[in-house]
Amino acid sequence: MATHRFDPNFTDKVINAMGPKIPPRLRQLMTGLVRHVHDFARENELTVDEWMAGVELLNWAGQMSDDKRNEGQLLWNKVSSTKSHFTLAGEAHDAPTATAIRGPFFRADTPWRQNGEDIVKTKPADGEMAFMHGQVLDFMSKKPLVGATVEEEFILRGKFKTGEEGGYSFYCLRPTPYPVPHDGPGGKLIELMDLHPFRPAHIHIIATHNGYRSLTTQIFDRKDKNVESDCIFAVKNSLVVDFVPRAGDPQAGLELNYDIKLVCDAAVGA
Repeated sequence: MATHRFDPNFTDKVINAMGPKIPPRLRQLMTGLVRHVHDFARENELTVDEWMAGVELLNWAGQMSDDKRNEGQLLWNKVSSTKSHFTLAGEAHDAPTATAIRGPFFRADTPWRQNGEDIVKTKPADGEMAFMHGQVLDFMSKKPLVGATVEEEFILRGKFKTGEEGGYSFYCLRPTPYPVPHDGPGGKLIELMDLHPFRPAHIHIIATHNGYRSLTTQIFDRKDKNVESDCIFAVKNSLVVDFVPRAGDPQAGLELNYDIKLVCDAAVGA
């Protein structure tokens, strides 16, 4: 008679222990999580020391995180290689704007600014100024969404309300690549995996409008050498953009025209 090294009924015991009051969606998520974690532990014969090393990494992330730096987000981005990348919807250029990860340095106090405003208060000597503009559109009807919020949420930050034609605009710096901070668990994991630490040049965007699914994404400069080797694998083809020369504007030598296409809440559940 065959014997099992591990109790074959243990996973089902854990799953079946969930009570009747648990919400159905949470039951589905926790069932999948428990099964995958247990399968991972069994398949790899995970040791207690290895399990505790993972626990300590999570503890370290929590200890380092504050309202200006979310080290847990950075660590999860690396471990999961972004949940949003598993969703192919939005990968084509004629699809809704694709999602991407929220940055670990996101702050909820982004200031409101006027369209056309310059969000660069201190300009570096070697920085390239760009004028970014576009429309926020209903993906299905292609109609402009008036009053939508467009938030540029990294270090040079601003929150903008779209105008009558769904337009937004601001002056910003052409982004540059930067390494993932190496002083925390996210950087440590990248080092242990023998990966380079650089993110390609990108701009973070959060776009919202009543009745539409909120969008968190990033757009990436095509000319950055790291665009094909992002250390957290967040780049999607449809999110790669081109900065082009801008003539007759003393404030910026480059421009980026980028439309944001949102999906109506009713279409999400369809």
